[in-house]
Amino acid sequence: MNLSQLRTFVAVVEHGSFSAAARALGLSQPAVTMQLQALESDLGVTLLDRRYRKVEMTEAGRALLPHARKLMAGVEDARQDLEDLSGTVSGRLTIAASTTPGQYVLPRLLGGFLKLHPDVGVTLRVFDTSGVVSHVESGEANLGMTGAEIHGARANYERLGSDNLVMVCPPKHEMATRKHLKMTDLVDEPFIVREAGSGTRMVSEDSMRRAGIDPAELRVVMELGTNEAVLSAVEGGMGIGIVSTWVAEKAIKLGTVATVDVPEFPLARPLFLVLPRTTLTRAADALAQYLRSAV
Repeated sequence: MNLSQLRTFVAVVEHGSFSAAARALGLSQPAVTMQLQALESDLGVTLLDRRYRKVEMTEAGRALLPHARKLMAGVEDARQDLEDLSGTVSGRLTIAASTTPGQYVLPRLLGGFLKLHPDVGVTLRVFDTSGVVSHVESGEANLGMTGAEIHGARANYERLGSDNLVMVCPPKHEMATRKHLKMTDLVDEPFIVREAGSGTRMVSEDSMRRAGIDPAELRVVMELGTNEAVLSAVEGGMGIGIVSTWVAEKAIKLGTVATVDVPEFPLARPLFLVLPRTTLTRAADALAQYLRSAV
């Protein structure tokens, strides 16, 4: 049993598949499989049940996981102490981000950070806002980035910048040409919304409440897991949606969607850096500093 095998085991558990773990670790899928087989052979137990497109931990796997994470954290702490002596920033970072920051903001910024710190490896994982906070709280992610706050979370929020949400509809929809609408005019229209836990949905619903609309009164015809899926449904004529301008910008220019003229939208929403309440590693602190200056 060695640290490389344990790291691979944890990666498969966290990413949910051998192929996703291989991508995160920069290994081939056969190499990941061989490492897991060697670990199981050495321990004399089966750690993972391999099923079609799904991996589940056995009882032995669940018993090993906390010990594997503890050992990896100890190695990272040792590396951190040595980095503090040498002044070098290195190690691996796991970043959790909600959909818009994870797909549009961070990918544009991480290249510059990695040029400054070439000895740092980064894994970027995308969740809804609730998932981001959960991963930061548990220590599975070094830090996170979201488009909304969750009150009562055991994490620290720091405002970094802002993103605009826009309400869009199909170009031939009645609301595409009407001006000076009120939110009350839209209550009976079909809406496509993000899933519960999404920052886009949280911020949008807060805006509706301020306009005197109970979000529960909306005629929601579909809930979807990404802004891109919402935009595609709007382009397909299914109803009205609310997405980031980063997502909708091209579609608006091409005329495949139209903006809805209500005073509440476009809506500026803050972007947040989500930090654990524990001490950051040297690499995580360097990334946080970089994001503060870049966003």
